[in-house]
Amino acid sequence: MGSEMCIRDRCKPLPFAALHLYVKLNHERPVRMNIENRQPVKVPLVREPWGIFKSLNAARQNVLSIIPEIATRQPMVSGKTGKRWHMVMDPEAIRIMLLERLDQYPKSLVTKNLLRPAIGESLFIAEGAHWRWQRRTAAPVFSHRNVMNLAPIMTGAADRAAARVATAGPRAVDMLDEMVTTTFDVISDVTFSGDGSFDRDSVHTAIDAYISEAGKISLFDILGAPDWVPRPGRIMSGKALKQMKTVADTAIDARAARGADGVPDLLDLLLDGEDPKSKRKMNTAELRDNLLTFIVAGHETTALTLAWSLYLCAFDQDVQDRARAEIQAVCADRPVTGEDVSKLPFVRQIIDEALRLYPPAAMVSRTAMAPDTLCGREIRKGDTVIIPIYALHRSHVLWKDPDAFNPDRFADPKAIDRYAYLPFGDGPRICIGASFALQEAVIILATLLGRFRFHPVAGKDPSPVMILTLRPEGGVWLTAEPV
Repeated sequence: MGSEMCIRDRCKPLPFAALHLYVKLNHERPVRMNIENRQPVKVPLVREPWGIFKSLNAARQNVLSIIPEIATRQPMVSGKTGKRWHMVMDPEAIRIMLLERLDQYPKSLVTKNLLRPAIGESLFIAEGAHWRWQRRTAAPVFSHRNVMNLAPIMTGAADRAAARVATAGPRAVDMLDEMVTTTFDVISDVTFSGDGSFDRDSVHTAIDAYISEAGKISLFDILGAPDWVPRPGRIMSGKALKQMKTVADTAIDARAARGADGVPDLLDLLLDGEDPKSKRKMNTAELRDNLLTFIVAGHETTALTLAWSLYLCAFDQDVQDRARAEIQAVCADRPVTGEDVSKLPFVRQIIDEALRLYPPAAMVSRTAMAPDTLCGREIRKGDTVIIPIYALHRSHVLWKDPDAFNPDRFADPKAIDRYAYLPFGDGPRICIGASFALQEAVIILATLLGRFRFHPVAGKDPSPVMILTLRPEGGVWLTAEPV
């Protein structure tokens, strides 16, 4: 990256006519993964201006499809689709938004409107003082010691996953489905310790139903309509939402009455937690909203990361060989544990590269609360300011051969601009469960790569599609050969 032009030297935006011409002249067809060029599947980005209805239709099918291709070559792109919006890909401008002027750029109304019915004013949505006291209360839950204490649950889930894959062979396995099952096993066990009062199947079904319906953006969101205007997706998902909250409330009340038993799980730690400044503790509704946030984020995003990692590894036997040699040197034939994670740097690099190419939270949006200037461009109060992490991670200015799968680019993490790589966000609102997710991902991926050689299935390439998260549509179908 050091030899490439710094993105901050290119902050002067192209006029729209020039942008349109640039897009036309630089048209490229979507690239599918193949062994020769190692180009993974990617989202075909916009190469011409779209109107509001075409943008809406595209966003409902795949949010990432509305990103202009020029966003991978420019620091900032602006437009108007119902209301003014800006996409920011400049690391310095992103640092200002996420660190220096955090309160000036709260999460956008569209984001809050989509998620508030499911997770209320939890950590993910709350702003200002309400967010700060919750963050202070929950932060100790994800301390290194607590995360390490939960590692045996991750190891057990990884072993069960490997056993299921072995039983399924030699036929192809949808590793997306398998990873969703595995990570939900982990999050439900570390949250509720196998508590019989928690109906994991009901919650899992309800979460999937909510994401598939309520996560689709509506015309009202594009136009900036107030939250009280009914959205069709939320109406359709209302039953699942109510069921999900009822199950969680029942489990919380039962645990509060029973008390902790053995190693504290996430629910025990949250029940005991209090804000060190105000001494405030979470009530049942606040506990439920945050637990549902952790459950949704704690299994969906990790499952996607693992599925994409396995997809990428299946096309590069050299990467698999290197990872397997590292795993054998560290673990031999025993299960992968929490203590092994720091000794498996190449496995971690595979995960880091998968998070670069397919970040689960591939686009985040903010609402400007005051006039500002970013990259020399005027930001007005009320403008939507988007960080298209998918485009940022594939910037031709910030990354060499950005669409290629190359885990070695993470061999020296210090060489990467901190705000050019944001799989977990950054600043004060960086994902509170990042260390938990990475530990889980390394344990599960190392377990699977240590026991199987994965191969792709012809004609079964997944398509990267984002509704709330970036999923491999069609699944990740691989064959697993025992080693």
